[in-house]
Amino acid sequence: MGSDKHSAGLLPTLRMERVRTILTHTYPYPHEHSRHAIIAVVVGCLFFISSDNMHTLIEKLDKNIKWWSMYACLLGFFYFFSSPFIGKTIKPSYSNFSRWYIAWILVAALYHLPSFQSMGLDMRMNLSLFLSIYISSILFLIVFHIIFLGLWYLGLVSRVAGRRPAILTILQNCAVISIACCVFYSHCGNRAMLRDRPFERKTSNWFSFWKKEERNTWLAKFVRMSELKNQVCSSWFAPVGLASDYPLLSKWVIYGELACNGSCPGSSDEISPIFSLWATFIGLYMANYVVERSTGWALTHPLSVEEYENLKKNQMKPDFLDMVPWYSGTSADLFKTAFDLLVSVTLFVGRFDMRMMQAAMSRVHEGAQQDDLFYDHLSEKEDLWFDFMADTGDGGNSSYTVARLLAQPSIQLSKEDSVLTLPRGDLLLVGGDLAYPNPSGFTYERRLFSPFEYALQPPTWYKHEHIAVNKPELPEGISQLNEYDGPQCFLIPGNHDWFDGLNTFMRYICHKSWLGGWFMPQKKSYFALHLPKRWWVFGLDLSLHNDIDVYQFKFFSELVKNKVGENDTVIVMTHEPQWLLDWYWNENSGRNVSHLICDYLKGRCKLRIAGDMHHYMRHSCVPSEGPVHVHHLLVNGCGGAFLHPTHVFSSFNKFYGKTYECKASYPSFHDSNRIALGNILKFRKKNWQFDFFGGVIYFILVFSMFPQCKLDHILQGDSFSGHLGSFFGTVWDNFVYVLGHSFVSLTGVVLLLIMAIAFVPSKVSRKKRAIIGIIHVSAHLAAALILMLLMELGLETCIRHKLLATSGYHSLYQWYRSVESEHFPDPSGLRARMEQWTFGLYPACIKYLMSAFDVPEVMAVTRSNICKNGIQALSRGGAVIYYASIFLYFWVFSTPVVSLVFGSYLYICINWFHLHFDEAFSSLRIANYKSFTRFHINRDGDLEVFTLAVDKVRNLE
Repeated sequence: MGSDKHSAGLLPTLRMERVRTILTHTYPYPHEHSRHAIIAVVVGCLFFISSDNMHTLIEKLDKNIKWWSMYACLLGFFYFFSSPFIGKTIKPSYSNFSRWYIAWILVAALYHLPSFQSMGLDMRMNLSLFLSIYISSILFLIVFHIIFLGLWYLGLVSRVAGRRPAILTILQNCAVISIACCVFYSHCGNRAMLRDRPFERKTSNWFSFWKKEERNTWLAKFVRMSELKNQVCSSWFAPVGLASDYPLLSKWVIYGELACNGSCPGSSDEISPIFSLWATFIGLYMANYVVERSTGWALTHPLSVEEYENLKKNQMKPDFLDMVPWYSGTSADLFKTAFDLLVSVTLFVGRFDMRMMQAAMSRVHEGAQQDDLFYDHLSEKEDLWFDFMADTGDGGNSSYTVARLLAQPSIQLSKEDSVLTLPRGDLLLVGGDLAYPNPSGFTYERRLFSPFEYALQPPTWYKHEHIAVNKPELPEGISQLNEYDGPQCFLIPGNHDWFDGLNTFMRYICHKSWLGGWFMPQKKSYFALHLPKRWWVFGLDLSLHNDIDVYQFKFFSELVKNKVGENDTVIVMTHEPQWLLDWYWNENSGRNVSHLICDYLKGRCKLRIAGDMHHYMRHSCVPSEGPVHVHHLLVNGCGGAFLHPTHVFSSFNKFYGKTYECKASYPSFHDSNRIALGNILKFRKKNWQFDFFGGVIYFILVFSMFPQCKLDHILQGDSFSGHLGSFFGTVWDNFVYVLGHSFVSLTGVVLLLIMAIAFVPSKVSRKKRAIIGIIHVSAHLAAALILMLLMELGLETCIRHKLLATSGYHSLYQWYRSVESEHFPDPSGLRARMEQWTFGLYPACIKYLMSAFDVPEVMAVTRSNICKNGIQALSRGGAVIYYASIFLYFWVFSTPVVSLVFGSYLYICINWFHLHFDEAFSSLRIANYKSFTRFHINRDGDLEVFTLAVDKVRNLE
């Protein structure tokens, strides 16, 4: 046996050839106007914010520490909730939903708090103004697009303009317009021209500060940013004029708020600058759209060479799937996996076995004469290079990385002062688990075949939909299998391939001829290969029994008797490394396999190879007296799936009564131990879809605790330690109340305890499982109670300072209508006409949209009613509204904490007790640390072993 050679950083040395041509769109035109508008709005915001003198801003800050503490907690929880989605592409997914969700309830919370208003920013006015402008803009642009499309159908607009506008583009543009108007209003207001201001203002030069003689004045104004802001507001964005100057528009505009020195009799006749700005943006959008669509420029205008190359490069990237989210609460694939596993265990295990069907079809009783199971076409070669990998078909990037290395014509490795060249293997052995999480046409095609086809393309004449009826279907001009000199592939199924009873494996492996550029001659799920120099490979199918069936045993036992010589050497390939798993679980599985190796092969099994464990470990037998049934044990399941730990199995040393020592492990025991720390730091970032279950569970745990009406003893403490003691005393009282008096919360605790105990691996005694489960659930319950009490304290503080529970439902809309006439005069009755024309929908839409931002007010009003009159006074509908509003915020607060607690549990279990080796590393979804093993049977009949590893997988997406 040769030594293992790990090559870190090998992948970047290879030329990543483009292997597939993807045609780009004929007219690649990206719509950039919204992005430019957003940049302009952001620049404007920064300018206006910087216009306030910093000293004045500091003086305006509220010095009350309780509010800033509340801000810190609120923004901290919202940040930790949204942190996994920062930098991710916005698309219709849970990630995109969470962005909008967090923006909604964060704004709804902030506009009720006082300190923003003390800094000169009226969140309530800006929010209500944004919603009004946003709804109006959407309605206006929808009407415009309907009219435009109508003109197109009538033939009054160029036919190249027939492409319909994207709804998301309209919404995005409306949001940009609304934000721009709100920013302008926050810093410039809606003031009309001062009545006593001289007429010369209109005729003055707006850019007078650029004159040479006034340059010093401009510099002075630049230093005094507030004066510059006033000049910008009064000159650059001044009202366009009096409504009487535009008779046709006088009844269709909103007027500015009258501002003058002294008393101002009468009302303003000047058009609102906010309305002017909104009309300008809407007009620019309409003009831009009409010009582009009428001339066809939007459909035919080419990109620059650099932009076109970048776009083409992005489109050439493989469309690989990401690693499977094993802790996703919303993944349909995982629910299907659980269902398939349930059906397979209850139906196929012990009742119907596809291996028995294969035996019946192949007439296995004829033994070693069966061509369906026995292949000797490689036995006459002088030497042979062949590869072994397992557990591919998870992340596309990691699977492609390994497949691309396998496909290289040769790999050169530096060995001391020489260069070692390893040619591509003539044979590829794959050790099962071909696609995750369940076998289906989609997962096999996207997670298995796609990476291999990008790595090495199949023949040009091959069709993916082709079904191989009479295998092997050799290429044209080749009559026998031993004449084919290209790479070949033989595969065995793993436990994941058996979840559907081996149906997908039979369709895609046994009835197709090509895995990328590798030819697949095999017909059944198990096989025997006769290799050069009297070497053999037995590929066993363990199914879900972790053992071979009687017909499979009969085939291999008769093959040993009739074909395998006394001095021959056998490599036994299985999916699971029974030597590691039996030691870990303290079991004795695979009795038929053991019987075959110990009583039939009798020392001729020099090497056992397996996957299933997604790491690399090699053990060798320590020389001793007595027969050795297996000399070397090799596990390499680093073909593309998530990483498994090695330090958990560091104490393994016994198999078949012999002592073994670990010769190599990848990653090392130290690195494996260190990687497990990621469960504390990265669990939620890697498993943000776990939010669905985590937030719901925490809410159920504290459902009976809402509301907390008696919190005076916490808020009236004299010292910080007194506050803290009262706080945790209240947490303990609620803990006891949950266990002694509640119904809903206690039910949630009991169900969670049952799941927690069942989640503990069965290798632990029942007593220890119960203890671990109780500690685990207690940590979750304590965290949920602390979050509940913090949330109730925040509400109580706001109620006591009359920030909440003062206006009832629809408080934002009622407040806005009270100030609307003052700041946005409407002497012409435009709003009344719009309400009449829309049959009341215009104010109703805005009213109920604004009510979505009154969630904190709803919570506070209902909470006060419950504390005053009892829960019995609340109607069923009112109770639903109250608990739903509580859940909206509590879900955000709880999801980062439940992930932290659960991730800490996994870290403690994996590193302290060596439990949950599968659960603790599947949560990390690590695509790195990938490898495969290359074997060489040389001309002397010796077997050389090289393990090639990649520390860092490159992201190709």
